[in-house]
Amino acid sequence: MYETIKYSVENGVAWLTLNRPDKLNAFTSQMNKEIQKAIKISAGADEVRAIIITGAGRAFCSGQDLSDVDEGMNLGQKLREDYGPMMEQIANCEKPIIAGVNGVAAGAGFSLALACDFRLVSEKASFLNAFVNIGLIPDSGNLYYLSRIVGHAKALELSLLGEKVTAGEAKNIGLATKLIGVDEWNEQLKAFAENIANKPTKAIGLIKRYLEASYHLSLEEYLKEEAEGQRIAGLTKDYAEGVAAFTEKRKAHFIGK
Repeated sequence: MYETIKYSVENGVAWLTLNRPDKLNAFTSQMNKEIQKAIKISAGADEVRAIIITGAGRAFCSGQDLSDVDEGMNLGQKLREDYGPMMEQIANCEKPIIAGVNGVAAGAGFSLALACDFRLVSEKASFLNAFVNIGLIPDSGNLYYLSRIVGHAKALELSLLGEKVTAGEAKNIGLATKLIGVDEWNEQLKAFAENIANKPTKAIGLIKRYLEASYHLSLEEYLKEEAEGQRIAGLTKDYAEGVAAFTEKRKAHFIGK
């Protein structure tokens, strides 16, 4: 079904593993499309309540595979055809998406990690906004997300200097949700994802939707949208379960509906 990624579902978590380890999981057009397909399948599957994107081998994703780019290619067209649809599929997914950054995340690989809701980072990982080093601008939504996560000044610094960001620095500037030791990587990544998968999935989707809407709406407009979102959340089975669990002084068991 897939040639450049691995896809599996376990305990409510869809595992999407970039699988070109010999190329440091560099993007090709096929990989872009397979990621898009896997996210779409995950978004529509009731058994999936959280998604992890990680890399096989020693890298998360090193960015675009330059052997897949022809000299003189219209780079804007490539973004519109390959990266734009992939990033929009990720943005439109209302299920929580976790980047398991197991190694270097460079170029568009950095952008992919930024587009996720959480970035769990191995102590051996690093980030690199290398576009400026070859005379290009950060793409695949990079500046859109980076400025929101680390602020304007830091985003400009990382983008103009093009220097490596260590795992420790990523944590200090708010880029990493959590740092994980190499020996604990698989266990901690799985535990984090399964914890998120056990939360009220519909509420998470609404939180993601309205947080994004807050950037574009006036307060008056936002409060109207917020009220509608709360109406929807109040009709879910998970809301009923949450209230019942609170009243009965027990842990809630959410089913994602």
